[in-house]
Amino acid sequence: MSVRHESEPKLYRYSRTVCGVFTHVLCALFSGFITVLSRPGSSLFSWHPFLMTLAFSFFMTEAVLLFNPYSSPIKKLKHKTKGRLHWILQGLCVCCAAAGLGAIFYNKNLNDKPHFSTWHGLIGVLTVAVVGLQSLGGLPLLYPKLAKGWSLAKLKRYHAASGLLTYLLGSLSLFLGLCSAWFSSSVSGYVWYLAVLCPVLCALVIMSQVTNAYMARKPMQY
Repeated sequence: MSVRHESEPKLYRYSRTVCGVFTHVLCALFSGFITVLSRPGSSLFSWHPFLMTLAFSFFMTEAVLLFNPYSSPIKKLKHKTKGRLHWILQGLCVCCAAAGLGAIFYNKNLNDKPHFSTWHGLIGVLTVAVVGLQSLGGLPLLYPKLAKGWSLAKLKRYHAASGLLTYLLGSLSLFLGLCSAWFSSSVSGYVWYLAVLCPVLCALVIMSQVTNAYMARKPMQY
């Protein structure tokens, strides 16, 4: 890996580093912005945008960026250690997402409102289910004994591909949330457009990282 990086043009490495660092900052700022806007604890509903943003914008993004060869905050650590920290962050993502789903579900029950009546609601519950399955799917990579009869190289590629789809699903859920009546009534004008750009730009960086690391490689030998 280090040999490959040394052979890459400096401009390419610098641009990748800048993009990675920018994504770290962006997901943190976006999560902070939604936290201030939603004021968690001010109402039952307030926990929903806060927890969902924390799950899909912060924890899930940081979990993937741990493997970024240019901007990972722990890039000098062993891959096995990164894998365990990745799974911990994904576990936090699942916990926050489940709690956020529970908050909006209970809130709708209290207000006698229909469940999953919008694209945001449908995509959101699907995302929570998929991210839970994705986290369980990563266990054989942490504990190879669970992967009897499977090639770890294949499992890593499958996990990366499904993980990317999961991340994009989470980004879509966030995007639809920003189109909701709550958010549209809270912000307007250029602030709305800047907020929408956050999950879109993060998704582009994550997509580039995963495709460069796994899907752009030569086909696996079967």
